[in-house]
Amino acid sequence: MQSSSIKTMFAATLAVVLGMVAILGFGIRQLGTANEAVSRANQSRYASYLLADEMRQSSDDLTRLARTYVVSGDPKWEQQYLEILAIRNGSKPRPKEYEKIYWDFRAADIDPGKGYEATISLNDLMKQAGFTDAEFAKLKEAGDNSNDLVKTETIAMNLVKGHQADGQQGSPDLEKARSMMHDAAYHRNKAKIMKPVDEFLSMLDHRTHAQILVAETAKQRWFTILIALALLLLVSVSAALHYVYRQIARSLQHAVQLSDTMAAGDLSLEIEAEGPAEVAKLLHALKIMHANFVNVVSKVRSGSEGVSTASSEIAQGNMDLSARTEAQASALEQTAASMEELNSTVKQNADNARQANQLAQSASNIASTGGDVVSQVVLTMQEISQSSNKIADIISVIDGIAFQTNILALNAAVEAARAGEQGRGFAVVATEVRSLAGRSAEAAKEIKQLISDSVQRVEQGSALADTAGSTMTDIVASIKRVADIMGEISSASIEQSQGVAQVGDAVTDMDTVTQQNAALVEQMAAAAAGLKIQAKELVDTVAVFKLAASIGGQPAPRLAAKTSAAPRKQLATARQPAKTPQPATADWEEF
Repeated sequence: MQSSSIKTMFAATLAVVLGMVAILGFGIRQLGTANEAVSRANQSRYASYLLADEMRQSSDDLTRLARTYVVSGDPKWEQQYLEILAIRNGSKPRPKEYEKIYWDFRAADIDPGKGYEATISLNDLMKQAGFTDAEFAKLKEAGDNSNDLVKTETIAMNLVKGHQADGQQGSPDLEKARSMMHDAAYHRNKAKIMKPVDEFLSMLDHRTHAQILVAETAKQRWFTILIALALLLLVSVSAALHYVYRQIARSLQHAVQLSDTMAAGDLSLEIEAEGPAEVAKLLHALKIMHANFVNVVSKVRSGSEGVSTASSEIAQGNMDLSARTEAQASALEQTAASMEELNSTVKQNADNARQANQLAQSASNIASTGGDVVSQVVLTMQEISQSSNKIADIISVIDGIAFQTNILALNAAVEAARAGEQGRGFAVVATEVRSLAGRSAEAAKEIKQLISDSVQRVEQGSALADTAGSTMTDIVASIKRVADIMGEISSASIEQSQGVAQVGDAVTDMDTVTQQNAALVEQMAAAAAGLKIQAKELVDTVAVFKLAASIGGQPAPRLAAKTSAAPRKQLATARQPAKTPQPATADWEEF
């Protein structure tokens, strides 16, 4: 038979608890009522005490005011005496907080400033306070006994006014009045009044104390009942919880034992769903979890063995791939070194071609300058030739002038000879002039001969200059053609150098990528090795679980055969050391 569900057990326990709580609440309410009764009894006792004290205090105030009046004869004391009687008898409103100090302030002419309440006699207030008939009997006895005292006080105050006992008006007799208010008879009458008042106070004290005691007893009784109910509630709840715990704990302990067994790796156990409904559901779920766990462990064991085998083959394949990648990296590194050497050679040729082009341009410029100079020389020689011809013409003119001068000198000499002695001096002068003219003619002839020779040589130099100018023009044209050819060679060399540099950069990039691929392959190899170790650990971990004999993992199929590693290529020529590969940051697609 299936046990009750946990929900039912807790519902029953909750019902018991709620019933006990309801009873406990009723007890708390009764305890509160008892507390209120105690509070009311204390308040009634205090209010009754204030009223009794007011009666006693008013009697003392009446005595004090009557004695003061007969001593002083001041009418205000009589007025206050009458006000006390009026307030106590209910013919005048009661001052507020009358139980506090009032008449002492009035005696000192100080206004208490508290205002007034309703007009009600002290006797009515006592009735409202619940005074008993016996207590009122004592008050009546005190009132009856006060007649003699009131009569004495009335006579004494009338004596102060001059009123005689027979009703005749006379002179005030203060001495007799004072004697009546202070003699032994007055004190006996006052004691006679105070005796029933004292008994009244005792009766009031006993009654109010008894009321408080009754209320306190009821309060204590309900408090005891409340404690008993609380203990009963505690015991009931403890018993119910203990019962529920025993019903649940056994099933849960069984579930815990099953869980501990599974946690220890023993999955060969059998689980039966029994116990309370909720615990049975828990065991049923644990049974399903156990079955799924067995299935998962079986598959994980089989899969982990397959992963271990596959990781081993992946690691071997990565090692082979790493070897090939390193060989390829070495070949690319050698190619990069060769391209660097070729790039250096092409750059040197380009530099030489550039320098030759610059020299050809310089020679072309120099030849052009030389051609211009030769042209200027030709022009200068032509100008010199023209100037020489002009000089020859001038010399011819000078020669003619010298000839004419010689003739004139000769004529002058003839004329001087004819003149005789007077013309002798003139003849001497004419002779000298003739001599100078002859010498000028000879000099002119020599100059003319020299000018003729110079003109002939200038003509020869001009012809040579024309020939040199034509030759320099041909040289300049040839040098320009050479400069153009060298410029084309320089441009081609520069383009070739740039192309070789681009090829070198491409080879360098390929080498870098290959180095990165090699690093990635090494990382893959390390990851495969780590995967192999983790697969082995997974196999060892799964091996901890103990399965039933009919359950076991099938071995995983092996992958394809390993690929043999390609032998590394030996470098044919010496090369520079390979660049250090950068950390692999590219995606796997680069490989």
